[in-house]
Amino acid sequence: MSRAETADERAPGGSGPAAARATLGWGLLGTEISVLFRRRRTWAMLGALAIVPVLIAVAVKLRPAASASGRGPAFLDQITSNGLFVAAVGLVVCVPLFLPLTVGVVAGDTIAGEASAGTLRYLLVAPAGRIRLLAVKYLGAAVFCVAATLSVAVAGALAGAVLFPVGPVTLLSGDTISVGESVVRSLLVALFITVSLLGLSAIGLFISTLTDVPVGAMAATIVLAVVSQVLDSLPQLDAIHPWLFSHYWFGFGDLLRQPISWDSFGSNALLQLGYFVVFGALACGRFTTKDILS
Repeated sequence: MSRAETADERAPGGSGPAAARATLGWGLLGTEISVLFRRRRTWAMLGALAIVPVLIAVAVKLRPAASASGRGPAFLDQITSNGLFVAAVGLVVCVPLFLPLTVGVVAGDTIAGEASAGTLRYLLVAPAGRIRLLAVKYLGAAVFCVAATLSVAVAGALAGAVLFPVGPVTLLSGDTISVGESVVRSLLVALFITVSLLGLSAIGLFISTLTDVPVGAMAATIVLAVVSQVLDSLPQLDAIHPWLFSHYWFGFGDLLRQPISWDSFGSNALLQLGYFVVFGALACGRFTTKDILS
């Protein structure tokens, strides 16, 4: 390679191989996200998630006395006095099953879906590289995590605002904050849950590299999410609880105190990063040595 070519490759706005690869990478990511959100399945899952808080709001509106009995998910008895709590209740309900289920479907389909459709080989014909393709697939799954969590939070906030009064919110610590600040807290909770799902996405990506059957990868990812929560609920296994990727899924309560405690957020982010590193490396090792036949 000549010096001119080397300089061109290193130049930030150059048109050499490095710039071409960067452009190709962004193009692949844009295409991946576009394809993901053009699928009816994606919108069906997002719609199903959005319906959950709406159904909760309608049920409480029809029978407000039942919600005040103290039974049901956290914050349910607060909805009648402040509609902003609908989003929180929706997230609490969706975290154990509905969110992991939809994320498992998307993450499990990342590589196995392309192999099953016969398009994986054609994707690798382009000079994108297998590692770059894996990164794009994971980022697409991460974008879906954001969309899925926001679907629940936004639908819950809108349903609560329509059906119930909205005003200052009383936090778990007993302090009262304004409506604007409570919206910010809701977004922080959504961010916390999104981060919580990134480890599961990495697991799903790895499993997706092991098979050409997307349904099998989806099912395995969802089952692991359920198993992790079951193990986390057994006191006899408390020694392994901090290592389970679902351990901090309900730790967002610290964001609903004054002042905010970031301990659980940091611990959760560090745990999910560990799962991303481990299962991302496993996915890379498997995918770079895998024979692509379809």
